[in-house]
Amino acid sequence: ANRQFTYGYRRLSLFGALINGLVLIAGSVWVLTEAIPRLANPVMPVTEGMLALAVLGVAVNGFAAYRLSKGNTLNEKVLNWHLLEDVLGWVAVLVVAIVLQFVDWPILDPLLSIGFTLFILVNVLRNLSTTARLFLQAAPDSKLQNEIQDTLLKIDELDSIHHLHLWSLDGEHHVLTAHVVTNASKAFTANHYADIKLRIANALEQFDLAHTTIELELTQEHCRDEVPDKVQ
Repeated sequence: ANRQFTYGYRRLSLFGALINGLVLIAGSVWVLTEAIPRLANPVMPVTEGMLALAVLGVAVNGFAAYRLSKGNTLNEKVLNWHLLEDVLGWVAVLVVAIVLQFVDWPILDPLLSIGFTLFILVNVLRNLSTTARLFLQAAPDSKLQNEIQDTLLKIDELDSIHHLHLWSLDGEHHVLTAHVVTNASKAFTANHYADIKLRIANALEQFDLAHTTIELELTQEHCRDEVPDKVQ
């Protein structure tokens, strides 16, 4: 983090996920445009070379996909789908090569290519939709937002909550800001203030938020972020 990028560069992973998703969509469309015409005019491939390349492709891409499967960021998930697409593609090649050793069904090659590509395309579009929502700073999880609000309202000194905003830096590290209204009297001491802050911090600890900003307000206090009515 620095003065210009106060949250650091975590959101770069979202940008990377968006680019990778678009590349995968473009690649999938290209595969479909190549495979669909081959349904009408299938060509018998060289099965021996297919077998050797398929085994190598499954091993290399499978190992890389396994290593990335433990990642939590959206970019890692999209890259994992890219590698999974490669693995499934090579599996398709392997299956077709084995079958074609015994039967003369060249149409299997384009059929499997189309099937696996559609499977990958659906999942990439789902991840791309999530990435776009996070880019627009949508709440990463509406249930989580409700749970946070309900948890805070269980604190006796709090009357209500407003301006609660929950968004995510990269799909994994979440940021929360909120205004909480306390029912404390005007005789609000520093110790009382510190106690409420501690109780709020303890309540939020279970949600593992990367950053929180909480503003305390008294019941009779006017929220400074409320837009005043226009004078007619």
